Amino acid sequence: MSIIIKPVVTEKMTAQTEKLNRYGFVVDHKANKVQIKKAVEGMYSVTVESVNTMVYAGKSKSRFTKAGLISGRTNRFKKAIITVAEGDVIDFYSNI
Repeated sequence: MSIIIKPVVTEKMTAQTEKLNRYGFVVDHKANKVQIKKAVEGMYSVTVESVNTMVYAGKSKSRFTKAGLISGRTNRFKKAIITVAEGDVIDFYSNI
């Protein structure tokens, strides 16, 4: 079971990375802050100062199509904002 699912690369997160040295990750729903800290330190070899987590609930969505009304739900997920030590950098594009 992998704790880190994918990094969050958005304009807002990139701005926080440049100003505050913070990075965002979508993480496993059952993972706690200690497990997330160990996973990030192990994967990217940086020093993690703090971990903030937030749980997003799935939303009901519906749309009108030729076939009629289609309704469903978006997935729920957990997001972690990692603050790394001054001078440490995580490069998401190095292994592409």
